[in-house]
Amino acid sequence: MPGDGGAGPGLAGWHWGSAGRLPSVAAMSMQWLARFGAVCGVILGLSLGVPGAVETFTGETAVTSFVVGLGAAFGAPALLAFQLRQAEAAGRFGAVAFAVNLIGLGLFTGVAFALNLVVFFLDPAVAEEVLAGPTRLAVLGSALVFVIGTVLFGVSMARSGVLPRIPAWGYASTLTALALLAAQPDSWFTSLVHVLACGSVVWLSLSVWPVPSRP
Repeated sequence: MPGDGGAGPGLAGWHWGSAGRLPSVAAMSMQWLARFGAVCGVILGLSLGVPGAVETFTGETAVTSFVVGLGAAFGAPALLAFQLRQAEAAGRFGAVAFAVNLIGLGLFTGVAFALNLVVFFLDPAVAEEVLAGPTRLAVLGSALVFVIGTVLFGVSMARSGVLPRIPAWGYASTLTALALLAAQPDSWFTSLVHVLACGSVVWLSLSVWPVPSRP
């Protein structure tokens, strides 16, 4: 729990007890979660950026599609790490934005997995039939929740000022663009968005790795 008034925002509030000592279990758990999330964020970013860069020259392949589809699984721990760092400064708005983004991310992770690891390998006619009707509505609904949550959480990070603002806005804009472009044919533009999303997510992830120190 937050300690004295000198503790900084986010994780710092979890680290210092009333006597200025680290509550061993809670502090170690929060530090581990933050750094685990940071590592997951780097993996997530690379799973977006590396295939995106490769696809500029090769187009979408089975390998790049496989990497993107599995990489989405690392999003939730990264999102948690971002929220842990900014929670105190972001306040109620940040908490609501985190909740919406987390739900949207869970939904869209399933969409990304299905599109990249199932639909990609189907005959185009079969894929079109699979994505028709209720399935299309489910995909669009998941994308909508993801976009709303991503924009809200990106705004909360930019407003709180705890994490760097440039990648915070990049998070909001590039991940939103990826969701909107998910069902479109690949192009140099989608590859560029993948690379920019990679930069934003990796930057944010590296920003939450250092443990805040007590002033």
